[in-house]
Amino acid sequence: MLQKQSQNLESLCPSPNPDVSAPGFAVPKGACDSHFHVFGPEKLYPYNDSRDYTPPDASLSTARKMHQVLGIERGVITQPSVYGTDNRATLDALATDPKNLRALIALETTATDEEIEGFHARGVRGFRLNFVDKGGLPFDSASEMKSFSNRLRDFGWHLEVLLKVDQYSELKDVFAEFPIPVVFGHKGYMKTGQGLEHQGFRDLLDLLERGHIWIKLTGAYRITARTSPPYDDVVPFAKKLIETKPDRMLWGSDWPHPHYYHQMPSDTYLLNQLKDWTEDESVIRKILVTNPESLYGF
Repeated sequence: MLQKQSQNLESLCPSPNPDVSAPGFAVPKGACDSHFHVFGPEKLYPYNDSRDYTPPDASLSTARKMHQVLGIERGVITQPSVYGTDNRATLDALATDPKNLRALIALETTATDEEIEGFHARGVRGFRLNFVDKGGLPFDSASEMKSFSNRLRDFGWHLEVLLKVDQYSELKDVFAEFPIPVVFGHKGYMKTGQGLEHQGFRDLLDLLERGHIWIKLTGAYRITARTSPPYDDVVPFAKKLIETKPDRMLWGSDWPHPHYYHQMPSDTYLLNQLKDWTEDESVIRKILVTNPESLYGF
């Protein structure tokens, strides 16, 4: 059901495409990259032995230079699975700009309320479970997830989950009645070749209608059947998600695009995709500004 991918850990993932230019539309003030990572340096922040891939160093300063070119002011640093529950790289990056940055971290089931309070004060707004590249992350069952999530309601936190909705038949059973908001990364990791009528995608849309589900419009290159841009087969899926619940959509770059081995897309192209998915400027503003303000508390 939740499959682990094999990977030669001695081989580094490719670096991100350095070719970044201003996007082809006016990015609204306060725009947010709701999903990017920082990696390394490995000698300071060693990777978990249970990881599924080995990334190259990708510093916060490099990410923020990319954001500046794109017109992105805010960002959400998302804990990658290669660090397991060692959140130091994410938290140290967060501390450099607590006004414009937020973070999602990985937590042990043994985390205390005092520890969670401390994370919240530093700008953490949720915890992440990655079942695609699980690495050293905890939680092996839905019951564990729900039980732990109950403890986070008073903090206003959410769960971000990365799983393949086309391979997870229990989607509605697990997430229909969840104690905190749930954010699905990479459009639910719904492979485009499965089609819009696939039961997993229909279940995701049904959950979205309930109002407590959010979608990150990230990782088009992870769900497309193409090995290079344009990812035109992603357009119908993104449009359907946006049309269903525009006030629950988020955009993110997924920089530096770890565990991806085809032609690396430019982050300019990834942002410009929004114009392929909707022409409504008010909806684009929701996706880039209003929605992340609501969820992450900027």
